Amino acid sequence: FLLFGLFIALIFAHDLNLLVLGDERAGQLGVNVEVSKRILIIAASLMTAAAVSVSGLIGFVGLIVPHLMRLIIGAEHRFLILGSALSGALFLVLADAISRIVIAPSEIPVGITTALFGAPFFLFLLRRRKGGIY
Repeated sequence: FLLFGLFIALIFAHDLNLLVLGDERAGQLGVNVEVSKRILIIAASLMTAAAVSVSGLIGFVGLIVPHLMRLIIGAEHRFLILGSALSGALFLVLADAISRIVIAPSEIPVGITTALFGAPFFLFLLRRRKGGIY
């Protein structure tokens, strides 16, 4: 499901770039807005279901990493989708390692570790964004 959803998202990356401009403008540029949105929602749902079924609820990874990658890579979804997937995996491995090391031989749940990184990052994003596209 993950690879299929990723494949669909990559096929529709150009439409996703245009949808960032708004529905009306994307439609003017040739995007079938309703179809693209439905397909992209299905792709996102497939990828989310696959990730959650394997790893459990690691909420902040899916929220932190794409925003961080957008700051680093930019808004081009052809690169952003793959960069977010790879960086999300790396982030989770690092968070898991930290969770196991901090109070060894016990361990902190990885969701708590990701939340500790995620909350300050979202405060940073809220202060930085100020209503614009970043």
